[in-house]
Amino acid sequence: MQLAALCTDPVVLVCALANIVGQITVSRRVFDAQGDESSSYKEMIVSLLTGTGLFNISDFVPALSRLDLQGVQARLRRVHRQFDGLITKLLAEHAATAEDRAREGRLDFVDRLRASSNDEDDNDGETITEVNIKGLIFDMFTAGTDTSSIIVEWAMAEMINNPSIMARAQEEMDRVIGRNRRIEESDIANLPYLQAICKEAMRLHPSTPLSLPHFSFEECEVDGHHVPANTRLLINIWAIGRDPAAWEDPLEFRPERFLSGPAAKIDPMGNNFELIPFGAGRRICAGKLAGMVFVQYFLGTLVHAFEWRLPEGEEKVDMAETFGLALPKAVPLKAIVTPRLVPAAYT
Repeated sequence: MQLAALCTDPVVLVCALANIVGQITVSRRVFDAQGDESSSYKEMIVSLLTGTGLFNISDFVPALSRLDLQGVQARLRRVHRQFDGLITKLLAEHAATAEDRAREGRLDFVDRLRASSNDEDDNDGETITEVNIKGLIFDMFTAGTDTSSIIVEWAMAEMINNPSIMARAQEEMDRVIGRNRRIEESDIANLPYLQAICKEAMRLHPSTPLSLPHFSFEECEVDGHHVPANTRLLINIWAIGRDPAAWEDPLEFRPERFLSGPAAKIDPMGNNFELIPFGAGRRICAGKLAGMVFVQYFLGTLVHAFEWRLPEGEEKVDMAETFGLALPKAVPLKAIVTPRLVPAAYT
């Protein structure tokens, strides 16, 4: 294999994750990372996440919402129609091959949902409709792709800026996995430093910095703060992860903090309020376990399979952020990569 230039274009990462979600839900790859359809999908994701994170005067003056002064609602409705068309097409193609999958015994997520909705003994009187299924698929594609790819890109940027961290991660993988094959999901449990890198990336660069809005139906007291009824609440996850009262040297990217010391027992699954990239409580992200696997597996694959360096003339990765519901890099990561495994591992 020859030296290759790679731009970790968000389209590539997002579409790779979308193909995993597609295999889980409808038993097929959904996008070619180089195709026009892939770019359109990425544009839909970006429009959705940036549109929902824009300042909207209607949020503060509800009486103006029907006027849609800034065109936010119209933009989001347009994106929704695009997504609806995409998912409708996927489900139609999926239904056409249902008998083949049933005969071969390889049922996927949608097959099991439909089977559950038809099982009168298992649905407690509730029916899962096609609209419900489309909504679930929509959530999985939107919440499970761009958010994970953002964290992977930030983690790679931090490691390229800190070569010693990259070297330690690769040494751990070479010791546990070797260089004769690529990483597998079952390897992750034996890679504590990789897990620590993922936690540190989620702490310093949460993909949804303000979480999703919460709403208080009744007034309450939270840690001495009075919250009136009918209040919309935003949790500043970004600020919590950089709070010097909770973290030592909070602005430094130091995965080692999760291997020993006070942070060693902290996990990102909502049990420790110092680190809540998926939220916490009853409103925690339903896909948190899948999201962690996506991030760990993709990041592990990129670190284990390739050597990374910056293009000629560049000394540091630009770490500027772009504001929105999600928090991507303002400038996509660009790097030069070379393979570090045996050639057969890439086939």
